[in-house]
Amino acid sequence: MKRPGVMLWMLLLALLSFGVWTPDLSRAELESRYLDSPADLRPVGPWRLHVRDRGPRQAPVVVLLHGFGASLQTWDPWALALSKTHRVIRLDLPGSGLSPPDPANDYTDARSLQLLLHVLDDLGVSRATIVGHSLGGRIAWTFAAQHPERTERLVLIAPDGFASEGFDYGKPPQVPAILGWMRYVLPQFVLRMNLQGAYAHADHLSDALTARYHDLLRAPGARQAMLERLKQTVLQEPQPMLRQIKAPTLLVWGQADAMIPASNAQDYLQAIAGSRLFLCPGVGHLPHEEAAEVSLKAVLDFLR
Repeated sequence: MKRPGVMLWMLLLALLSFGVWTPDLSRAELESRYLDSPADLRPVGPWRLHVRDRGPRQAPVVVLLHGFGASLQTWDPWALALSKTHRVIRLDLPGSGLSPPDPANDYTDARSLQLLLHVLDDLGVSRATIVGHSLGGRIAWTFAAQHPERTERLVLIAPDGFASEGFDYGKPPQVPAILGWMRYVLPQFVLRMNLQGAYAHADHLSDALTARYHDLLRAPGARQAMLERLKQTVLQEPQPMLRQIKAPTLLVWGQADAMIPASNAQDYLQAIAGSRLFLCPGVGHLPHEEAAEVSLKAVLDFLR
């Protein structure tokens, strides 16, 4: 996987570091823009999380896990449709969206798995279909392997997990120190240039969408949390764990994904027994945003 624009960040931040100060936005301001209901901010174990729980309470449960640098709003098109027939639970991971940073500064996969168990227990959910995109996909398939009794089905959207440039199994990546500058310097146009690589078509990244990503990355502590999550990523060779997955599994991939190539799907298809693949032609790394209707139909067919 090509991690989010490291070289581009280095160049642009070096050029802009003198004179472009980007302070945090207040939590009150962000909540006024992006919080649907005060009840969606809730204590869960040691965390305070932004969780949206919508749809019929007795319906099958679907949990949606966002990717690196994203938020639960990335699922807006899917969640609206899914909540007509399913109970849809989506959350901001700690230090993302409106969820404050992890109180223990722990952004490891093990911590994310603990968090997901806490969320399910807190909401009284014994089994669910787990849907994850990119980073969230890695959390989802690891959860399915380790907790088959809690996993009804599994949907992986361009999941992360296999090592690539800058990542080796068993050790954290080398994160350039200059990336730390983004805690102070994050012009919206620089962010847009980095986000653009996730979309196959430039016009699919609207001004409003860019502004939302930019706003939520300016939540107090969010940029430091994103850096810590990157520094604490230690990939393990995935195939042994993938082979343990028993839940019916659907892979959804944009055929034009420039961040995690669709060719990577073959590794998952070979490792997860009975898994199937849905390719979205002319779509990048975010099928649930860029081709919401087409990708959702494949998921609904799978859930039925």
